[in-house]
Amino acid sequence: MPVRVIVTEGTTADCTKAEKLIAGFDADYLLEDRGYDSNEIIDSANELGMKSVIPPKKNRKVLREYERNLYKLRHLVENAFLDLKEWRGIATRYTKRASSYLAAVQIRCICLWSKII
Repeated sequence: MPVRVIVTEGTTADCTKAEKLIAGFDADYLLEDRGYDSNEIIDSANELGMKSVIPPKKNRKVLREYERNLYKLRHLVENAFLDLKEWRGIATRYTKRASSYLAAVQIRCICLWSKII
């Protein structure tokens, strides 16, 4: 289930906001895809007491180990994005302002949490 949302410009890499998204969470693991493989994100997760389950990028000089079986659960994260994007306005970002888009995402998250739709 979605817990925290940050809206960025279309040209902003998602991984640049990862540290803000995980700040303050009490979790055992951080499941991310290969695009989030950076030393800064891994260090931030370790400082928060999370174990990083992120496959290493192919261009890393030293490939890190990660728990492949645990990484298979990442499909649950992707399913949350699919649930959000069932609303066409969110999937295609019809709104002109970021604040309107954020409001639509928050309303959809409320619906998902309350199992209305």
